[in-house]
Amino acid sequence: MQRVHFIAIGGAAMHNLAIAISKKNNFEVTGSDDEIFEPSRSRLKEHGLLPDELGWFPERIHKGLQAVILGMHATEDNPELIRAKQLGLKIYSFPEYLYQQTRSKTRIVVGGSHGKTTTTAMILFVLKQLNIDADYMVGAQIEGFDNMVKLSYESRIAVFEGDEYLTSPIDRRPKFHLYKPHIAVLTGIAWDHINVFPTFENYVEQFSKFVDLMEVQGRLIYFDGDKNLNEIAEHLRRDIVPFPYNTPKYEVNDGVTSLITKYGKIPLKVFGEHNLQNMDAARLACRQIGVTDEQFYSVISEFPGASNRLQKIVETSSSVAFKDFAHSPSKLKATVKAVKHQYPDRKLVACMELHTFSSLTEDFLPQYAGCMTEADVAFVYYNPEVIQHKRLKEIKPEQVQQAFGGTNLTVFTDSEALQAKLRELNYDNSALLLMTSGNFSGVNLIEFAEELLKK
Repeated sequence: MQRVHFIAIGGAAMHNLAIAISKKNNFEVTGSDDEIFEPSRSRLKEHGLLPDELGWFPERIHKGLQAVILGMHATEDNPELIRAKQLGLKIYSFPEYLYQQTRSKTRIVVGGSHGKTTTTAMILFVLKQLNIDADYMVGAQIEGFDNMVKLSYESRIAVFEGDEYLTSPIDRRPKFHLYKPHIAVLTGIAWDHINVFPTFENYVEQFSKFVDLMEVQGRLIYFDGDKNLNEIAEHLRRDIVPFPYNTPKYEVNDGVTSLITKYGKIPLKVFGEHNLQNMDAARLACRQIGVTDEQFYSVISEFPGASNRLQKIVETSSSVAFKDFAHSPSKLKATVKAVKHQYPDRKLVACMELHTFSSLTEDFLPQYAGCMTEADVAFVYYNPEVIQHKRLKEIKPEQVQQAFGGTNLTVFTDSEALQAKLRELNYDNSALLLMTSGNFSGVNLIEFAEELLKK
């Protein structure tokens, strides 16, 4: 019996890994956390993995454990972590454990500042449709997959989303440095996580290291419209084979985007040039493991998108609403552009929340210049209490206004006032775009969008 204990089991990735491991034969999973929110709580309870009580309990750490998996929510002085060190137990970070479980498999790792979740989801969707078994880890729920992590004995392929954020409280390496891919995808580099990578040069360096850590005779698939990726590609190890990609040929008719291929036109459920670039990266990745282009195109038209990534949440005869995880400048700009180009004859109402550490940092705000100029009406919201909670310097609405620029934009610091303003608008012949990694201070985005569009 393999006994594995999770310190900070309630995390988005951690609870999915715990569920995945618990499904394997001869594995017994336990875990602790001092706070567990939805949906982690319900999902852990459903699988019999929810701790009996919240808190840290050193007595749960014993010599009978084969592994302790440490989540980012824990701290260096966590009493369970201290006990595990005292007993000399093997302590893994989340990515370290994934690597250990897939050492003998062909690993595909998708990295990049934006698009990695969608690209990973596209690869997994195609493999599933073609009945090709694969282990995986992806950062969002995908339609048709009951968990965000899968580990099995049988599969010979593993597909991971490669996050550049830190590995654990005691391992300050970016997560994707631990995966050592045979096939790597890099979608683009745009400065993020400035609390960890204080300069853009330092941030870019992490992607260069990621490539250097690839397995021998690796395949690097990269977006050649990114000058930093081109620079990395020019200095590859001699054994690594590069595969550049860009935007494939497409057309938009009556709100439907179609790929133009030698097999004919392929109508898609997703849209936007960035999504099409992601799709070409996924095609090249699948090709490396034996999937032909014809097979890829035969199934990709049904790809529904990943949760919270340009996800259509409401549609009426004259209006449509999307929610999106976009929060960094590059994601924000690409998402606004995609919706405007998909619905060129509709009024685009774009609303975003500054919510992450980087987005609420005064020195980072200028990165947002021009990000929402393609919207007809634009709103930016932030909660000053979140700034205080993150212990950041106060920013004023005028600073945000100046940073974004344009004459179409209004800044709000009161969620109720923002909601009232949105209720005033007429949504006939409109597209509504709600972008946040939070929820605009407690707003149910789907219910709110339905209220606005169906009034």
